[in-house]
Amino acid sequence: MSRVYNFSAGPSMLPESVLKKAASELTDYRGTGQSVMEMSHRSKAYKGIIENTEALVRELMAVPSNYKVLFLQGGASLQFAMVPMNLRKKGKAAYVDTGVWASKAAKEAKKWLEVDTIASSKDAGYSFIPEVKKVDGDYDYLHITLNNTIMGTKWEYLPETGSIPLVSDISSCVLSEPLDVSKFGLLYAGAQKNLAPAGVTLVIIREDLITDSPVENTPAMLRYDIHVENGSMYNTPPCYSIYMMGLVLEWIKENGGLPEVTRRNKEKAALLYDYLDASSCYHATAQKGSRSLMNVPFLTKETDPEKADAINKKFVAEAAEAGLVNLAGHRLVGGMRASIYNAMPVDGVKALIAFMDKFAAENLK
Repeated sequence: MSRVYNFSAGPSMLPESVLKKAASELTDYRGTGQSVMEMSHRSKAYKGIIENTEALVRELMAVPSNYKVLFLQGGASLQFAMVPMNLRKKGKAAYVDTGVWASKAAKEAKKWLEVDTIASSKDAGYSFIPEVKKVDGDYDYLHITLNNTIMGTKWEYLPETGSIPLVSDISSCVLSEPLDVSKFGLLYAGAQKNLAPAGVTLVIIREDLITDSPVENTPAMLRYDIHVENGSMYNTPPCYSIYMMGLVLEWIKENGGLPEVTRRNKEKAALLYDYLDASSCYHATAQKGSRSLMNVPFLTKETDPEKADAINKKFVAEAAEAGLVNLAGHRLVGGMRASIYNAMPVDGVKALIAFMDKFAAENLK
C-alpha cells in the first residue's frame, strides 16, 4: 500500500525521509550493534543523541542561554499540573480560555492555586481569540494556549505581561513559524504533532523560574529543578522519542530551517482557507484573524443537522478511500478537520481540495 495523506490532529504524520532514516538504523544505530530502543540512556552513544537533540532545539528555536531545555514525559496534560505546582509563589494565576485544552489546563491549575480566567471565547464556540493586549495584577504567571488544536484558532499576537511570566502550551504549533522564546517564562509541547512520535514532552523554562521550593510535597518526578539537575535523566527518559525528535529537527534544518517551514505552512493554510472562503459548499469554523496554520476545522453548508451528519460521515469515509485519512472533526465541533502540520506536503492539501471539489459536485449540489 502506498503512503496516505494523514490529516490526524495527533499523532500526526512524520516526514517520510525521517521514517526511512529511523528504519535504516532500527537494529544497528550507527555501528553500535544495537537499536536506540535497547540502548542504555547512560551510554556514550545515547548521550550524543540527547545532546544533539537539545542543541537542535536551541538552534532552530533560538533559545536564549538563560533557558533550560527539558525532555519530559506525561504529555502537555501533565504540564497542566507541573506549571502551577512549580511556579506558585503568591498563589494566583491568570488563564485565558480559548478552547478545550486551555480550559483543562485552568481546571487542573485550580487544584494548586487560585485561577483568574481573565478572558474567554467559550460563548462563541471558541471560534476566535479574545482580545487580551495587556495583563496586570498580582499573578504568578499568565497561561495561554498558543494554538487550539480542536477549534483551529491561534494567537496572532502576545499579550504584554510586564514582570508576569508568560506560560504557553505550544503543542500543536511548535516550530511551525518563528516564536520569540524570550517573551515567555515557560513553554511546553507534546511532541506528537510537529516534533516526534508520542512519548516525549518538550519544556523550555527560564532559569529564574526554576525553584527548589515548589508546592509542598510535590513528587520528585514533577519538579523542574530535579529534572534540570539531572539533565532530563532523573529516571529513564523516553529515549526513542527523543531520538526521533532529533531526526525531525535535522530534517527541518536540512530543508531550509524555520524560514522554509514557515513559508510552506503559510502556503498550505492559504490554499485551504482561500478555497473554503470562496466555496458555496463548505466554510471554515474559525474566524479570520484567529485562524490556525496547523488545524483547519470546516463544515459543509448543509443546515439540516441530520443530513449534515450523514454527509460528514460520507465525506470522511470516501476521503479515506481516496487516501486522505483522519479527517473527522472533533466531536465538540463536528464536521471535518484537516491538520496540516510541518510534515504535510503542499501536494496533500492540493489533493484534499481536489477531493472536496469532487465530493461537492456529487453530494452538495
